[in-house]
Amino acid sequence: MRTSFRVGAVAMAAVAVLLMSGCSSPATGGDTSAPVSLSYWAWAPNLDKVVDIWNKAHPEIQVTVQKQDGGDPAITKLLTAIKAGSGAPDLIQAEYQKIPTLVAADALADISGTIGSDVKGAFADGIWNSVTLGSDALYAIPQDTGPMMFYYRADVFEKLGIAVPTTWDEYAAAARTIHAANPDDYLGTFSSGDAGWFTGMAQQAGASWWGIDGDAWSVDIDKTPTQKVAAYWGGLVEEGVIDNKPMYTPAWNAGLNTGTQVGWLSAVWAPGVLAGNAADTAGLWKAAPMPQWDASTPATGNWGGSSTGVTTQSTHSKEAVEFATWLNTDPAAVAALVSTANIYPADAAAAKSALTAAPAFFSNQPDFYTVAADVAKTASPFNYGPNVNVAYSAYNDEFAKAADAKTKIAFVAAVTNMQKITTDDLVKSGFTVK
Repeated sequence: MRTSFRVGAVAMAAVAVLLMSGCSSPATGGDTSAPVSLSYWAWAPNLDKVVDIWNKAHPEIQVTVQKQDGGDPAITKLLTAIKAGSGAPDLIQAEYQKIPTLVAADALADISGTIGSDVKGAFADGIWNSVTLGSDALYAIPQDTGPMMFYYRADVFEKLGIAVPTTWDEYAAAARTIHAANPDDYLGTFSSGDAGWFTGMAQQAGASWWGIDGDAWSVDIDKTPTQKVAAYWGGLVEEGVIDNKPMYTPAWNAGLNTGTQVGWLSAVWAPGVLAGNAADTAGLWKAAPMPQWDASTPATGNWGGSSTGVTTQSTHSKEAVEFATWLNTDPAAVAALVSTANIYPADAAAAKSALTAAPAFFSNQPDFYTVAADVAKTASPFNYGPNVNVAYSAYNDEFAKAADAKTKIAFVAAVTNMQKITTDDLVKSGFTVK
């Protein structure tokens, strides 16, 4: 049997689930004579400390964090509970790329009718699109985000007289200069094991890998934006001026320490990774916006980020929405998220008020978060689909082959293969595919 999926119908499905469980509405508050108890599955560190602030100020709505092993295990566990018809929490921390999967499974309630009119304005359009799937529905409140930036060894750039690249052509030229000055040094690496990184690079170029039109999904991986990104990196790898080792390996970590890795295209959370892996290089790095395909229209992609959704099994949806909104937009809550969970808030204004000092690793760049805030505003919209896991697995497999081949043509072919694998899986899973 083929299954079709219409975004606008999910709210009706959520109501149906609640009716079958004996509840009159997803917004019911339950017994008002006793405190409402909400369960919150989350995996970010120290969220319980932030929730303690809420609980002390709201004795009528008490939230309990049930710590999960990670993003993927939490989603798998939730899908199992939804299928079983019981056992789901009231709230779930969900990465943006997981939202379509949860919506397709009727796991997230449409909360668009229970939020304030000012909530949308707190977030960049690209982030808001991730929790609405481009529809009038709303499936979660954005929590944190990972706008991508360019990190570089300022001392090496100064020594070699290289200007910070503002375009990808300038980045390629800088890569050649650095590698020519020392054959062991590279401006960056192409990582065939980090699908999220490549997704962000494609997003910056204007890609959106999935789309939905009525009942039908489309897969748009093998289109010009992603092809352009693959050809660019494949060309640099083939030329030999960019490294080809995966990130987060001992060899890559060593390169950060010794200076053979002169740059890193990463996200706003990179200072924590650099501080942990290359502590001795503190004060030598700086951050800048990503090089651009078109400097007249700045854009970036996101690598990481999560949201807070209300599940369709919650019998206290109204209270859950109230908490989720507070958690991700209240200045005190966001400040606590920054200080305890070490996130970059999706709420732009709250982020600005909470992030008043540069990370210690970037003490030489006092305007670090000003740069990050400007970059975050330029995140391009990007649609995920219900089988992100398949596409990401296909990336790892196909680009591992391309990385071994070290040819531009192999990189472009990897994109075509990703498209086929992802599309075939949607069809096999019973979705209508355009």
